[in-house]
Amino acid sequence: MRTVDQHRTPLFTGLVEHARRNPIQFHIPGHKKGAGMAPEFREFIGERALSIDLINIAPLDDLHNPHGIIREAQAMAAEAFGADHSYFSVQGTSGAITTMIMTVCGPGDKILVPRNVHKSVLTGIVLSGALPIFMNPDLDYDLGIAHGVSLEVVRHTLDQHPDAKGVLVINPTYYGVAADLKGIVELAHARGVPVLVDEAHGVHLCFHEGLPLSAMQAGADMAATSVHKLGGSLTQTSILNVREGFINPGRVQAILSMLTTTSTSYLLLASLDAARKQLATRGRELIDRAIRLAERARRQIDAIPGLHCLGAEAIGHSSSRFDFDPTKLCINVKELGVTGVEIELLLREEFNIEVELSDLYNVLCIISLGDTEEDIDALVEALRTIAGRFYRQRPANVVKVKVPVTPILAMHPRTAFYAETEVVPLREAEGRVIAESIMVYPPGIPILLPGEIVAQENLDYLDECIQAGLPVQGTEDPELKMVKVVRNTR
Repeated sequence: MRTVDQHRTPLFTGLVEHARRNPIQFHIPGHKKGAGMAPEFREFIGERALSIDLINIAPLDDLHNPHGIIREAQAMAAEAFGADHSYFSVQGTSGAITTMIMTVCGPGDKILVPRNVHKSVLTGIVLSGALPIFMNPDLDYDLGIAHGVSLEVVRHTLDQHPDAKGVLVINPTYYGVAADLKGIVELAHARGVPVLVDEAHGVHLCFHEGLPLSAMQAGADMAATSVHKLGGSLTQTSILNVREGFINPGRVQAILSMLTTTSTSYLLLASLDAARKQLATRGRELIDRAIRLAERARRQIDAIPGLHCLGAEAIGHSSSRFDFDPTKLCINVKELGVTGVEIELLLREEFNIEVELSDLYNVLCIISLGDTEEDIDALVEALRTIAGRFYRQRPANVVKVKVPVTPILAMHPRTAFYAETEVVPLREAEGRVIAESIMVYPPGIPILLPGEIVAQENLDYLDECIQAGLPVQGTEDPELKMVKVVRNTR
């Protein structure tokens, strides 16, 4: 039972009250409530928003050493999310994930991570000097996507590496599938190992009983949670939730401060405070509506010939497919004989609809607190029109669904990242140790990481992604014709 009034917004309210006092400002930001800003931008943003675009002056607290309204707002967030401590992040969930890894790992320490991790995990590994021990995710050969890691895989990997300093898992995945997180936590804790959760797509979980368990509900030690993705705050804002026991909160604060700008945006911070209030006081009602809209869309899309929408039927095959978030619409289009990338382009150009991401076989749409029945109707009708154009007009895509193979890690990622390197054509990189990362973003899952040996299968998969128009990135060469490899490794 909550012991504080979650209707309050100490940070947001404090900013508004400060703006109403209208003090003369001889501090940054230099636009001084918008007066020194380009007029066209000021008029678009609005004077009220600019009046609280402030900096960490004494009345407004300091994110790096909170003791006033920020500390109070973070404490209220911790209670709302069921954590012992919550830390606001204006470096996104990427910054929070890096913080988690650096909190539990130092140079040479092992950390268990799924192969289909976000690129920010690599950042944490390089900065901390940790050694990644990759766990194979559950591969879905019908949809061509990776789910989470199973309890059995975590157990086996811990058996092989009992000296690991942490286990990092994704829950839920980008596509909405959740593993048996509680089982993983209990297993790891029995061996004295903390569990870190990339909860970028799970901010809403603890506010509705019809959704998978949140990281804190499952007993995890740390969770990097994107509030901006599904919780209603401004882009770039996230929360790092922490449970005491295996984790030292003071170290978390110190590392987060190392990675965070000293010029923190109070607009971003205020949006976190307001989003927490809405989730804590109206979250169930709003999420319930989003679930109903998503299930309606799922039923209607499934009824369209040539389309299939991932649903609850996918759950129960293994502990890696333990539960499902229905607000994610993963729409499989392979029976139309076209790629998800082509469908995304048609939705954009012909129907003015933007989706979260597409891949070779799927289009992903996210249903959140802000969607309407009209939005759902427009999406379903557009998909019906597109499917009618292609279904049985061209052969179904019968190419075997491919996922990137896991390369051999021949060198510590940090060592490879800082090693003496040379630049070679991508097609001549086979057998070399790569010194940079290559991924498809979104979702940001690495195909190659620093320290891995480039295999022909990796090059073939990259070529297929590039030919399909997927957003392959990560190398210093934006055209991906040349890559950096460690010198003299043949």
